[in-house]
Amino acid sequence: MSDLLPKHGVYRKLLSFQDSQLVFDITVRFVKKYIPPKSRTCDQMERAARSGVQNIAEGSVASATSKKFELKLTQVARASLEELKLDYEDFIRQKNLSFWDKNNLYSQELVNQRFKTADEVSSWIEEVVQRDQLPKSLYPEFAANAAIVLIRVACSLLERQVTRLAEDFQQNGGFTEKLYNARKRR
Repeated sequence: MSDLLPKHGVYRKLLSFQDSQLVFDITVRFVKKYIPPKSRTCDQMERAARSGVQNIAEGSVASATSKKFELKLTQVARASLEELKLDYEDFIRQKNLSFWDKNNLYSQELVNQRFKTADEVSSWIEEVVQRDQLPKSLYPEFAANAAIVLIRVACSLLERQVTRLAEDFQQNGGFTEKLYNARKRR
């Protein structure tokens, strides 16, 4: 039976899950601080962030019996995070704040830190603003851009994960094929 049901449900070890969970935690804090509480945007951002995390977990657990479903849910997680990124970009644009591109020094510094918690990201933002003697009014800009940077990282990891899952499915097939072949051998 272990040949039929491969190891599955180890999503907590996936960097894509860890980074998506960090994005979710940051988003919950961000909307509480900067988005009107009863707005559609608040609800939408939290749901998109949560969807990224939950779909990775659900896909990983479902992978034992459906590689196709795992692939689909992993792609849904990526799509949810892309949607969330657009909400952060809208926030920056609508508030006339500055976007950080991929080559921005703060973007690089943030990625290099490999933070694990929202507290660490928040502390980093405070330290950078203080260190570089920037006005505190830049906190929303830094928070939104930091979220976008971390979403880009998570999406990149998910893109690679989807590619790997597709290649694995193509090479090894899925659960139904394994069941059929096992039954045929018996």
